[in-house]
Amino acid sequence: MSSTFAIEAHDLRKRYGDSVALAGIDLSVATGSVCGLLGPNGAGKTTAVRILTTLSRPNGGTARVAGFDVLESPREVRRRIGLAAQDATVDGLLSGLENLTMIGELHHLGRAIARRRGEELLEQFALAEAGRKLAKEYSGGMRRRLDLAATLVAGPEVLFLDEPTTGLDPRGRNELWAVLDTLVDEGTTVLLTTQYLEEAERLADEIVVVDHGRVIARGDARHLKRQVGGDQLLIVPVNPDDLVPVAAIVERVVGVRATIDRPTRRVMAPAAAGAAAIASVATELVTAGIDVEDLGLHQPTLDDVFMTLTGTPAATDGNASGASAVPGASAAPAAEEVLQ
Repeated sequence: MSSTFAIEAHDLRKRYGDSVALAGIDLSVATGSVCGLLGPNGAGKTTAVRILTTLSRPNGGTARVAGFDVLESPREVRRRIGLAAQDATVDGLLSGLENLTMIGELHHLGRAIARRRGEELLEQFALAEAGRKLAKEYSGGMRRRLDLAATLVAGPEVLFLDEPTTGLDPRGRNELWAVLDTLVDEGTTVLLTTQYLEEAERLADEIVVVDHGRVIARGDARHLKRQVGGDQLLIVPVNPDDLVPVAAIVERVVGVRATIDRPTRRVMAPAAAGAAAIASVATELVTAGIDVEDLGLHQPTLDDVFMTLTGTPAATDGNASGASAVPGASAAPAAEEVLQ
């Protein structure tokens, strides 16, 4: 690929009846980079992935993947991409190695090469010992790793991962992250949707936040955190009845409005003065006889960014398809929607 961008989309739109799934998304992912697509349920993330992988037709806009237009050259796009959807798609009646070998043969690798490639991937995903067991005997995490390995058999230029680590334990997630690091080092471009903000921060060179079918923010994790603001003064009183008095003390000391979060028993406020603000507030709390469980500076997290931008906390995205992101829409696209 000679293009600077492996994925490009302009004014991408998609409707399901009267419901708008995508309202004009622009997206550009540099070759050899990782882009994390974040957003609440129904934001349009999986719909965008389905269009970019030629599984659904947009109602408007243009998109190019690996240098080819997804509408004009869908077969050329498919030859160059790998897609791991949210649900494992391996055949339970075949062994792990047989699954990967079959996929390699479908990609015209030849049986010997396909089998060798399958063995390499089983080793890479820590599945070598289970390679000759039927996939139906695998645990959920093992099946997920096998499904991800299957997307890599043909060595795709561009890899689409829809919630790639759902169902994996921390060790499995770290193993997958290491594999993705290697792929990117070798030049593979990755676009992933994820429910784990830690995952986006760990993997993504750029994070794109989508809500109601529109891109509402983009940038690396540090840039997005700066949009929320600087350090926050955090106080957690022992007694919930002290929340209001604590907020009053904080506002008097730092000179700005404090926020009370009763469910988490927290009082927060911007703290430009840093350590000096902590010392002053601590003195006031002691004078007032208020006991606290926690007092310190809190740096913004991606979760704070998510809350600020979308108004909802990061949550498990149960969408298994773009259609399910739209109320009343079918989970599978109509047959005529899939590009030929």
